[in-house]
Amino acid sequence: MQQTRKTELWVGSFILAGICAILIMIFQVADVKGIGSSDTYTLNAEFDNIGSLKVRSPVKVGGVVIGRVTSITLNAESLLPVVRMAISGQYQQFPETSSVQILTSGLIGEQYIGLTPGFVFDDEQMLVDNDYIEDTKSAMVLEDLIGQVLYSVGGGNSESGEE
Repeated sequence: MQQTRKTELWVGSFILAGICAILIMIFQVADVKGIGSSDTYTLNAEFDNIGSLKVRSPVKVGGVVIGRVTSITLNAESLLPVVRMAISGQYQQFPETSSVQILTSGLIGEQYIGLTPGFVFDDEQMLVDNDYIEDTKSAMVLEDLIGQVLYSVGGGNSESGEE
């Protein structure tokens, strides 16, 4: 009787340890940070086309993640997508001449925002909370590129008179 009770306790503790390990792996894969709010500031950018960019996509400078996309909305006046980004408070040295573009990890990978710091001139202002980044480059949509290639190949043959 005593031996089965000990075995049940060991099995129960192993199952509990396994559940904890799975939860830790889930939080690592999802890149979940602490529950409390951390020191961040918000930057905004308006794009012509955001492709398949999603909320929680990373914002990177030279491959280093410095923030995340917090929301994607549509500007009611210009009817263009506005992307809001939460940037870590330790990175507050971006000048107003900085630019952002939507990039893709690999050929058909996940899209993210690449922030390129601008040059600092003598009277240059730094980006602060809720500023808009003016210099933006939209996402390259793979379907559009394929369509352009097919159109240019098809158009080239018909112009020369060959069929």
